[in-house]
Parts: sequence; C-alpha cells; structure tokens
Amino acid sequence: MTKRRKSAGTAARKTRVVYAAEHSVGHQIRQTHRALQRALEARIRPYGITLGMWYFLRVLWEEDGLNQRELSARAGTAEPTTVTALHAMERRGLVVRVQNRHDRRKSNIFLTKPGRELRNLLLPEARAVNRVATAGLSAVQIEALKRILIRVRANLAARGRS
Repeated sequence: MTKRRKSAGTAARKTRVVYAAEHSVGHQIRQTHRALQRALEARIRPYGITLGMWYFLRVLWEEDGLNQRELSARAGTAEPTTVTALHAMERRGLVVRVQNRHDRRKSNIFLTKPGRELRNLLLPEARAVNRVATAGLSAVQIEALKRILIRVRANLAARGRS
C-alpha cells in the first residue's frame, strides 16, 4: 500500500459524516410511504386484495385493456412482478388476458366484472387512509404537499436524464 492510499484511508476513518435520518427528505418520504402502505393494506386485505394487486387494479380502473408492458410501466413495476400479480389476479377472477388483435405475441389485460366492481369498494378505503394521513392539514396544505411531491419527482426525473 502506498503512503497516499494509507493517508487517504486514515482520513476517511477519522472523518465522520453526520446526516441524521430525520433530516433526510428521502427517509421521511419512505417512512410515510411505508405507513400509508401498511394502512391501505389493512383496509383492502378483508377484500382479499394484496398491495401488489392494488397497484394494477388502480391502473386498470383508469385504463382497461393495456398490454403487460404498458401495465408495468403505468404501475411502476418490473415485468416479472407484473406477471406474478397478474397470475394471482387471474386465479381470483379479477382479470383476463386477451390476445392482441394486432400483435399475436402480446396479450391485453382486461378487468372482469368482479374486478371492476372492486373499484366502488376499494377506492373509499383508499380515501379513508388519505383522510387519516392528512388529518389536521388544511385543503391548502394538502394541495401544497401534492405540488411539492410532484416537484420532487420531477427534479429526480430530470436529474436522471442529465
């Protein structure tokens, strides 16, 4: 080991970086997200729906008939995760795969009647979780929070492109 490497290693050991988790925006967002997920999971579990299914149902309620790649992109999941969730949703009778008319290699995912009917049962549960999470905040504060979170995502997306 050279002297230079030795001295750099010694300096690194002596320097202690301080950045408490409670001061990290990322940590706060992650902890909040986890708390929201736990609360939502507790509310949708009695309907036999997992968080994994929830994200795909949300997308399909807005845009039914997507192919698997589109569904993965909109839900923000990797395709293997999508495959696993879709198999479970098919077994539960919530979705069906229909071969794409234009590209036989692709399948489009459609909600079944039971899958569509869950919308009116589960969205009120999600609203309830959001009401609990935002208790004590004014409508103006809630809108500001949403704008800030959108800006944070945009900043990170722009940074990822540069």
